[in-house]
Amino acid sequence: MQDALDVVPTPSKLDSGIENPREIADGLADALADTYRLVYKTHAYHWNVEGPLFYSLHELTEGQYKSLFDAADDIAERMRALGVLAPFQLSKILQMSIVEDIEGTPDARNMVEDLAASHEKTAKRMRQVAEMASDKRDIVTEDLLTDRIAEHEEAVWMLRAIAKQDAA
Repeated sequence: MQDALDVVPTPSKLDSGIENPREIADGLADALADTYRLVYKTHAYHWNVEGPLFYSLHELTEGQYKSLFDAADDIAERMRALGVLAPFQLSKILQMSIVEDIEGTPDARNMVEDLAASHEKTAKRMRQVAEMASDKRDIVTEDLLTDRIAEHEEAVWMLRAIAKQDAA
């Protein structure tokens, strides 16, 4: 008899009419990597931001990293629903992500601009996965990513509105 804690997670088969769920799940793994890396970056900026806009940026980034953390869970659970395991190693997440670290210690403006650029890159890559999901008849993944893309685009708008300098 097997001990209850000896169960090793394994992929499973899904047969709900989705064409090649493994390919979609691989795209979701990339989305998960970008999301998780962006969670950390946003949280690190939240901890370290200073200056006249401290409170506003501290509050904004708190809302964003909480939303991103919840999104990572949704993305990973969608991968599992497609029959694929979510990544186990943080090193794998770092390899897969297109979100990059900024060098040195940025000022508040560079934090905001860096977050906006990271959200933008993440949204672009998610859009490719959403389009693939649509082509493969996976409306659930497409819907999940459509919502996520909208959140990333809103984050870009808000962050860039904060960083905007007077054109005069």
